[in-house]
Amino acid sequence: MRIAVVGVQGDVEEHVLSLKKAFERAGVKGEAVATRKKGIVSESDAAIIPGGESTTISKLIFREGISEEILQLAEDGKPVMGTCAGLILLSKHGDEQVERTETKLLGLMDTWVRRNAFGRQRESFQTLLHVKGIGEYEAVFIRAPVITKVGNKVEVLAKYGDFIVAARQENSLALAFHPELTDDTRVHEYFIRMALE
Repeated sequence: MRIAVVGVQGDVEEHVLSLKKAFERAGVKGEAVATRKKGIVSESDAAIIPGGESTTISKLIFREGISEEILQLAEDGKPVMGTCAGLILLSKHGDEQVERTETKLLGLMDTWVRRNAFGRQRESFQTLLHVKGIGEYEAVFIRAPVITKVGNKVEVLAKYGDFIVAARQENSLALAFHPELTDDTRVHEYFIRMALE
C-alpha cells in the first residue's frame, strides 16, 4: 500500500513519519511518499493534504495538476484525508476569507468551513476530544479552521464545543487538528483501515 502526502507546503515530513509508525503498529506493509509533483497521487492508494496555508496549497495543487489526481483518487473510491488547511480544501463551502483570497476548493465534502476559527498562532492549544471510531484523543490545534455546518451525507466524528472538528463523508476524512504532531498514531491507523476497506 502506498499513501501520498501532498508535500507542497505544511507538516509534510511529520505525516510521513506518523504513517510509517502507523503501518508498523497496524501490521500493514506500506509506504508513505511525500510529493510536490504530478504522477505520485495517481499511483497511490490514498492521499493526505496536510496543514499549512490553505491559499498557498490550493494555488500549488491546482497549478501542478495534483488537484485533478486527488479528485480522481476520490472518485475511484480511495481515501483522502485533509488536516487543518487540508480540511478547508476538502470542503465545498468556504467562508468570506476563502472567497476573499479566491482559494479554490476541491469540494469533496458537503461541509461549510471557517478559517482561523480560534484566532492566530498564539491561540494554539491542546485538548482531549472524543473521536468516533478512535476514542479519547489528545488533539493539537494550531490556527485551526472548523466546520460550521454539514450536509446530510457527512458523519460528524468529533466536536469541540459547538464546532465540528472531525468529519467523514464516504472516503474523505477531514480534521481541524494535527494528528501528525503527537505520538498517537490512531488517526493514521484509522486512515490506513479506510484504505484497506
